[in-house]
Amino acid sequence: MIVCIAEKPSVAQDIARIIGATQRKEGYYEGNGYQVTWTFGHLCELKEPHEYKAEWKRWSEGVLPMIPERFGIKLKDDRGIEKQFRIIEQLYRHADGIVNCGDAGQEGELIQRWVMQKAGVKCPVQRLWISSLTEEAIRNGFEHLKPQTEFQHLYEAGLCRAIGDWLLGMNATRLYTLRFGQNKSVLSIGRVQTPTLAMIVKRQLEIKNFKPEPFWELKTQYRDTTFSAIRGRFSQKEEGEDFLKKIIGEELVVTDISIKKGFESSPRLYDLTGLQVDCNKKFGFSAEETLRLIQSLYEKKVTTYPRVDTTYLSDDIYPKVPTIMNGMRNYHSFMDPLKGKKLPKSKKVFDNSKVTDHHAIIPTGVENSTLTENERKIYDLVARRFIAAFYPDCKISTTTVLASISDVEFKATGKQILSSGWRAVYESDTALETDTERYEEKVLPNFEKGERGPHAPELVERMTTPPKPYTEATLLRAMETAGKSIKKEELREVMKENGIGRPSTRAAIIETLYRRRYIRKERKSISATQMGIDLIETIQDDLLKSPELTGQWEKKLREIERGTYSATQFLNDLKQMVQQVVVNGRNTSYRILTIEEQNRIEKKEESSLSSRKRKKSDPQKEKTKKKMKIDDNWIGQTCPKCGKGKILKGHFAYGCSEWKNGCDWRAKF
Repeated sequence: MIVCIAEKPSVAQDIARIIGATQRKEGYYEGNGYQVTWTFGHLCELKEPHEYKAEWKRWSEGVLPMIPERFGIKLKDDRGIEKQFRIIEQLYRHADGIVNCGDAGQEGELIQRWVMQKAGVKCPVQRLWISSLTEEAIRNGFEHLKPQTEFQHLYEAGLCRAIGDWLLGMNATRLYTLRFGQNKSVLSIGRVQTPTLAMIVKRQLEIKNFKPEPFWELKTQYRDTTFSAIRGRFSQKEEGEDFLKKIIGEELVVTDISIKKGFESSPRLYDLTGLQVDCNKKFGFSAEETLRLIQSLYEKKVTTYPRVDTTYLSDDIYPKVPTIMNGMRNYHSFMDPLKGKKLPKSKKVFDNSKVTDHHAIIPTGVENSTLTENERKIYDLVARRFIAAFYPDCKISTTTVLASISDVEFKATGKQILSSGWRAVYESDTALETDTERYEEKVLPNFEKGERGPHAPELVERMTTPPKPYTEATLLRAMETAGKSIKKEELREVMKENGIGRPSTRAAIIETLYRRRYIRKERKSISATQMGIDLIETIQDDLLKSPELTGQWEKKLREIERGTYSATQFLNDLKQMVQQVVVNGRNTSYRILTIEEQNRIEKKEESSLSSRKRKKSDPQKEKTKKKMKIDDNWIGQTCPKCGKGKILKGHFAYGCSEWKNGCDWRAKF
């Protein structure tokens, strides 16, 4: 019997149907020589400190740093998880072989490897590696199963990431809590969350300490066109007034006209971060909400694997593009200009060297009528971006007019679209345009070289402006480039190697900072709380808060995944760093931190979670549940029943994101 294991019951059900395991058993499906079972995400986790050494249970500076000689794993403390694991363990014990059908990524690999390790698997293991959950993709994946040994480096990278988070998180959190927590709060320190908080605090302090300064610009109006002095801005008003006096009463003379025709390529396909950025800008979705929605679209088989950090497709996708487009029936009006033509195969879209585990997020060509309104919004972004990639370039014309007034040089610039090309995909609904897709035309009148005439000059006073606060969109971009502000897509691609966090974890990092009360949201802007500011100002150690250094660690993890860096060396370096972090922390001068009070939502959440631990027959539990006032402030909070899912808002009631996995918590409006 071959045992197949998926990461979720819903995925296991699809796989079982396709490979003929149609008989439902407790905790698995069986049939056609297969048994198909599932996990609920992580069933296992690294052991707690006291499970290595008893003296590590008590929080004490004297035992730091805590560095186990050998890391071990344990089952999560949950009866449902324990029950499912025992079922999996029995299936593995009698299996002739195993097919790992976990999510095709670093986290998915780690989840299943830990379960196999805990169960003591001895039989051969193969890997199902697919980028979508369509029936065709699953069948093709089973026809081309890979040996699990091919993914050893992927597992090692995931394991190093988990151990690194444990080492730094456990030691730094205990150290800074003991020294600065004032017995009021745990001061959570994390390998990725702390540098992210440091970026937010740095931006906030830059804004707070910014002092506006005046500057002046010399402009003039000629034939309803604004000409600006080439010299640029003046820092002194007197200097600008001298130039203004020089041109008053003099004629403007057009000295040169140049027209440059150019092309604009379609925007790159979506990776997860790019999609989260656009959804935050356009719809106000949080990074976590976008991840949840695109994951749902993947599970509904309409888009490909979402947790990706590439904007390219592999060459083997090219022959499948016409079939995918034919399946996108609601977008056939956009296909008409492409009919009868060979689809272009641009290196900006197809590049095997830029694709590792998975390609960019694209539609699968499968229809699904059950999409929610928000899911349709995200699907529409992905679909239009995919179609636009096969349209011609947008042809543009840039006109530059140079003029002179009494030896003072001026310039005016105009822009015009000559042929829409890929922009036609967005013309039917300009509200769908993102910053990348938007283009503002500015058509100039027809000027002739040598023409002259009167003009209306003025010296315009302006003020310098502070940097803008982070939004989730701009914070995601900053995490992607380790805090560096990069606008060009090509340069961003290069910087991804040194970004902090992974695309799949950045949303959770931001949510953790909210939950720890280190940051808060003010409309779309993110600001650090006084507690967050105090914590970063207390931490003097760049090893903990530098985005650049953290980006270097991330680069090493990616190199481990590719097999170009030693996992052993990484862990040895990390252990040395943790020892240095403890030394540096002990030498940090004492200061009193502002400890933020728990907000109302968190108090409710803790109350509901503690009530969950009471006996089922406890009448007080039902009484407490009836008294809870549920409103939109609960959205995104941890489910009070299962403790794993997040609270969502439906059409008629609030519910849990783990509803597919059996959680039936509901609260009517």
